[in-house]
Amino acid sequence: MIEPVLVLGIPIEFILFALTLLGVALFHHHTLPVALTGLTSVAVYKLAFSGFKYGAGLGGLGQHMAHEWVTLANLFLLLMGFALLSRHFEESRIPDEMPALLPDDWKGGVMLLFLVFVISSFLDNIAAALIGGTVARHVFRGKVHIGYLAAIVAASNAGGSGSVVGDTTTTMMWIAGVSPLSVLEAYVAAVVAMLVFAVPASIQQQRFSPIVKNPPSGLKIHKVRVFIVAAILVAALASNITANLKYPELLDSIPVLGLAVWAVILLTAALRRPDWSVMPETFKGTIFLLALVTAASMMPVDRLPAASWPTALGLGFVSAVFDNIPLTALALKQGGYDWGFLAYAVGFGGSMIWFGSSAGVALSNMYPEAKSVGRWVTQGWPVAAAYVIGFFVMLAIVGWHPDPPR
Repeated sequence: MIEPVLVLGIPIEFILFALTLLGVALFHHHTLPVALTGLTSVAVYKLAFSGFKYGAGLGGLGQHMAHEWVTLANLFLLLMGFALLSRHFEESRIPDEMPALLPDDWKGGVMLLFLVFVISSFLDNIAAALIGGTVARHVFRGKVHIGYLAAIVAASNAGGSGSVVGDTTTTMMWIAGVSPLSVLEAYVAAVVAMLVFAVPASIQQQRFSPIVKNPPSGLKIHKVRVFIVAAILVAALASNITANLKYPELLDSIPVLGLAVWAVILLTAALRRPDWSVMPETFKGTIFLLALVTAASMMPVDRLPAASWPTALGLGFVSAVFDNIPLTALALKQGGYDWGFLAYAVGFGGSMIWFGSSAGVALSNMYPEAKSVGRWVTQGWPVAAAYVIGFFVMLAIVGWHPDPPR
């Protein structure tokens, strides 16, 4: 790769990417055009001047996209597919039944967040966030506080941070040979973080729109739609575990998870027609995320700062604006990290801004009012506080025990 051009010591690609993120924050009603403009500017600059990791010109761009296409395809298929899953779940009438199971005050909001946490520990965090968002829309009469939306995303990311099947980054660590037990310790920080943000976020929500006390009378659960939801989730989980244990090479060549989800959606369409009407808006949100992820993958990042707990802490904040998949790949290549700390940081850190994780983008497709960085940060402040507190509690209890540098 050609050496990047620097302005005040900063590669121009980073400046273009930072301007893109600033544009997303300032013009949250026009996030897709801003993201596509940013991606185009980065790509054109690299074509004309600095080249790509695998070479210069169109050939270098082609090789770069050939390397990234599986990640992008998986994100596209999962975001689009899980949007249909959330509609099947909503039409199953299970969300309407939830007031009978949740406490009638702010503790009901806390219980729902912990439910999202548990679901995300063994399922994709996108699905967990959408299920949580669907239930919230019903039990809070359609009025969900942005601070509580941030908490749902944080709960989904926290739940996946300590499980090698709960998040793409932890799965990457597992494939690279990191022990699942090393990742499991991330739950020390994740549980502490949950205890910190769940209560204030739930009190916020209860004041904004109290939880429904009783379910509608004469409620009938649609069992076929429950079956479809379960089948989609089982397919996602089974394909993830099977591919990792038996065919790990497929994960680099085929979007296994996304294809498994869509296979079930199409096979079960004859039983109950999916709600295709959600696709146009979901498509816009998905392309927005893919544009940011693609632009982030073009940044000239060849290594991270020396591995240490301050570096791991900082990567959590970086993950709020920078795709955590390339960050994890660089950390694995470099080595010297305590993988539980890294799993928590890159997994949970993206919750601090709505576009910092795929779960946040998916939930924002459901609640467009959440696409405001200012409101997300100011109303979802317990999430950022919880991230820092959880990290330092884990540091005090578990201690920093890094693997040898690679």
